[in-house]
Amino acid sequence: MKVKLLLIAVFAIAAGELFATTQNPFSRENISLNGQWNYLIDPYENGFYNYRRQAFDKSESGKGGYYDNRQQNHPNELIEYDFEHAPTMDVPGDWNSQVEELNFYEGSVWYFREFSLAPKEERAYKLYFGAVNYVADVYLNGKKLGQHKGGFTPFEYDVTDQLKAGKNFVVLKVDNTRKQDEVPTVNTDWWNYGGITRDVLLLVLPKEHVEDYTMGLNPQNNTEILGDVQVSGISAGQSVKVSIPELKLSQLIKLDGDGKGEYKFASKKIKYWSPESPKQYEVVISYGNDQVKDQIGFRTIQTAGKDILLNGKSIFLKGISIHDENPLLAGRLRSEGDIRMMLQWAKELGCNFVRLAHYPHNEKMVRMAEQMGLMVWAEVPVYWTISWENVETFANAKQQLSDLIHRDKNRAAVMVWSVGNETPVNEPRFKFMGGLVDHVRGLDNTRLVAAALELETKDGVMSCHDPLADKIDLISFNEYAGWYTSHALDKLSDIQFKFEQDKPVFISEFGAGAQPGYHSEERVRWSEEYQEDLYVNQLKMLEQIDGLRGMTPWILADFKSPRRPHPIYQNFWNRKGLISNTGEKKKAFYVLRDYYLSK
Repeated sequence: MKVKLLLIAVFAIAAGELFATTQNPFSRENISLNGQWNYLIDPYENGFYNYRRQAFDKSESGKGGYYDNRQQNHPNELIEYDFEHAPTMDVPGDWNSQVEELNFYEGSVWYFREFSLAPKEERAYKLYFGAVNYVADVYLNGKKLGQHKGGFTPFEYDVTDQLKAGKNFVVLKVDNTRKQDEVPTVNTDWWNYGGITRDVLLLVLPKEHVEDYTMGLNPQNNTEILGDVQVSGISAGQSVKVSIPELKLSQLIKLDGDGKGEYKFASKKIKYWSPESPKQYEVVISYGNDQVKDQIGFRTIQTAGKDILLNGKSIFLKGISIHDENPLLAGRLRSEGDIRMMLQWAKELGCNFVRLAHYPHNEKMVRMAEQMGLMVWAEVPVYWTISWENVETFANAKQQLSDLIHRDKNRAAVMVWSVGNETPVNEPRFKFMGGLVDHVRGLDNTRLVAAALELETKDGVMSCHDPLADKIDLISFNEYAGWYTSHALDKLSDIQFKFEQDKPVFISEFGAGAQPGYHSEERVRWSEEYQEDLYVNQLKMLEQIDGLRGMTPWILADFKSPRRPHPIYQNFWNRKGLISNTGEKKKAFYVLRDYYLSK
């Protein structure tokens, strides 16, 4: 009973105190604001600050910035911007891939979109953004709604009282400038795509509506479904109905004064979600005039010694790492077609698992992975050189983690929450990342917690002496023997691994770069043959590890990176992909595929 009560309490925290955005927004009535937005490039931020570097929106009048969208009413009136005649770009989409002059641009760009509306008194309206990279200052009809930091998590504003009948306009100042104290920090190995990179929706909801809900299998009893629900704007004593029609389960839940309620279902007929059978049930949540429908799978994931158990059975995680980038069409993944292409490639590779690196990917990516039977490692961009002792940096990372968990907590496919990648072993970093691990466990005790660690190599033996390994559920690490080290490929199997921790071992990265179409009988570096040989010998080496339970080699497809300037082999592409930027499968693709098919 103690475990059950703990689980319900954890769900309640995730749904209540840390509530950020409306759950399952794409299922709600909405007006899409995707499409063509006008933009203005503003490297000096003239539209935000006056010549004394004072923010217009913090002045006494709150006026003077580009967000006012001033119109010229007299020929002698001085206005130095004009959204109406400004060029346009697609939203969702990044500016780097859409505007040639902005390819390497880091700075501020203003976005403008006008729309018409006849607001209804009995409705509530929320302005929802799937992701904006990195800092977004958001204005509606000239009034500031707020500022959001973080390039990969959703956010929304209740704009019920700000909308007017007729024409309305939204303005954003988006700044993707890299800064040391942000998350991620200045140093990354991916393209810093700026802009409104995911969907923009105006949610249209009943005044009293279902804001949030959680539903999942009790990890201690796989015949029990536990959850909670949050309804807005009601008084205590009212009820919400939660049902799973296929299982003939239905319950009226009494809500407290905050609109919260908890529930429990029992059934021995539950079919569990797995890669072989990605079963989802339609869930219906009804309150008054509001109804939400979702597709939810039920499963358990846990470790037992050196094993990983899915629904109580041992499983090997046959994975691949993926960036949120289309190698064929420059820029972030924009559509469900883009997403399906990437996940279908993973399925062709024989995968049952994907690592969505190094930041939260699109909610649509996670949902589609679940439908296709692909388990997910989800991560926040605590990467390399974070300001470990900065309190605000930690708060930022913690918030991004909260937002990710809140968004994807009902997705059965998500097996692992990762708190970071390739971070140095020292006391400030341990305190920072250890705090994130504790935060995850306080929000969700139904999944594994991990991080991509680095190993220590001494006398030909790789081992993990990172104290963070004692706090997480996997001995999960990146290693690049044969690429970033001097190990000869045919000697990789001589490397030994020794781990004191009694935990499953998971290889979160290994790999090598290969220029697509470059072949060499001598199997020299950058050739497809070198990458092929590295995979052959890496897999032999890794098979010797006691407790090896999975891997996500780096990476599914070539991706853009400013860190990779070599004009012949890279040209600002990271070439470790198993698939080229023209969609051609490299020779190593088939090595890994054959290995996975044999598992």
